[in-house]
Parts: sequence; C-alpha cells; structure tokens
Amino acid sequence: MNTITDQRHIMLRVEKKQVESREFATLFFNYALPFKPGQFIMAWIPGIDEKPYTISYYSKDRFAITIEAKGVFSQKAITLDKGDLVGIRGPFGNGFDIKSNGVVAVVAGGCGMAPLATLVEKLNKNATFIHGAKSKEYILYPDRFDLERLFCTDDGSFGHKGFVTELLENEIASGRRFDMVYTCGPEIMMYNVFNICEKHHIPCQVSLERYMRCGFGVCGACVCGKQVVCKDGPVFGSEALRDIKDFNTKALLKSGKDVDLAQYFSWRCK
Repeated sequence: MNTITDQRHIMLRVEKKQVESREFATLFFNYALPFKPGQFIMAWIPGIDEKPYTISYYSKDRFAITIEAKGVFSQKAITLDKGDLVGIRGPFGNGFDIKSNGVVAVVAGGCGMAPLATLVEKLNKNATFIHGAKSKEYILYPDRFDLERLFCTDDGSFGHKGFVTELLENEIASGRRFDMVYTCGPEIMMYNVFNICEKHHIPCQVSLERYMRCGFGVCGACVCGKQVVCKDGPVFGSEALRDIKDFNTKALLKSGKDVDLAQYFSWRCK
C-alpha cells in the first residue's frame, strides 16, 4: 500500500468522477493517505496550475476531492474524468481536534461542507448538524450522512429561509449546551459563528481559506495575521482566532498585495 511521504508530486489517475451538481464534481483516487479531517492536499494539473483541496471522502485506501467550478484551474478540474492524471502533494496542515463523545455542533456553509464531511463521519449521531447554502442546488451531499441535518438557504428554496447563524442561535436558545462548534464556509459566516460561540463561551474551530503556493509554510503566501494558514492551520481554535486580526478583514493576493476580503475573494473566483 502506497503513502505520500515527501513533497514530490505523486501522479494518480482519477478512479471515478461523481457529479454533485452543475457547479460541483468529486474526483476519487485509489491511494492511501495518512489523513486527519481538516487537512488538505495540493492538486496539480500539468500545464494549468496547482491548488489546495481538502479531502472530502476518505477511507484507508481511497480518497476524493470535491471541486467547485469558479476559476481557470477548477473549470479544468471538473472536466477531468476516469483515467486522467493529477499530481498530488500532501496531506498538509493541522486538522480538527475531534470530540467524538462530546455534545458538538457542525455549521457548514456552501462548499465549506467539503472540509467538514470527513469530520461529520467521525462524530456521534447526537451532533447538531446545520447546513446552509445560497440555494438548493448549492447544498453538497444532501443524502450522504446518517446525522439529521438542519438545512437553510438564502432564498428559501430548501429548508429554513435564512442563515446558519440563526439556526445555531435557535439551538443554543433551546437549551443545547455545546462542548465544541466546528465551522467552515464563507468567512463572514465563520466570523459570525465564532462571535456567537464567544458570547456563549463555547469553544470553536474554524477552517480558514487563503491563497496557498507551497503548502508547508515556506513561501508565506497564505499569511493571515501572524499565522501561516497552510502550516499553523487551516483549522484554528478560539484561542488563536482571538489574535488573528486579519480574520474577516483582509488577505494577500498572489502578488503579495494586502487587500480587503471582498477584493480577495473576487480575485479568487477568476
């Protein structure tokens, strides 16, 4: 059984392609990875580019990445199919601190479901699972998990019309006392989830996204405050988040220019 043990690319062939929706596709690879939920790999398409992706499906000899078509690399990636080659480096970073026996909540927004998927499969069935998106077609893996989910959409096309933060506040107001809240999604959403947790003295873990080049803390492209997201994260707990002044404020472009998040995410979608 092979495992990735260094920073060189391992060239793997796509074993299966699963179309999730018009915007999302999942690529499966038959390969063993030493992986913890929340970590990521660097995926390389020769002649195109290399980008970081979380592992969205995982077993001891198989893994998958889920891709949202939005930029040059991802538009190419979702056209790949069985037999196509992809270069893989990793896994990298720090994953989630899993409280398998605690009372926990998982709050997912849009494609932020992908980093949380393997975590969800390790939690007990009493976990509160809140999943939101812009509209119904952006809900990832709607039938995948054993856990009951509280769905919401911005436009009301599926589940509650509104935001995940509203559902989280409702759960807390109903008397649910959480030992941990895990979240991933749009940064403004995660920031609001974190603030709710701070108000109620609940520990929180957030999976941050920044532009990454090396994947292991050398190039500095993914600096966020004093943290290097690829090495110190991408998962950060409450204690670290309190000191990250760039959280929900700014990020670095590929050029290294410091910009506000609206400009950063607009660039990332190109």
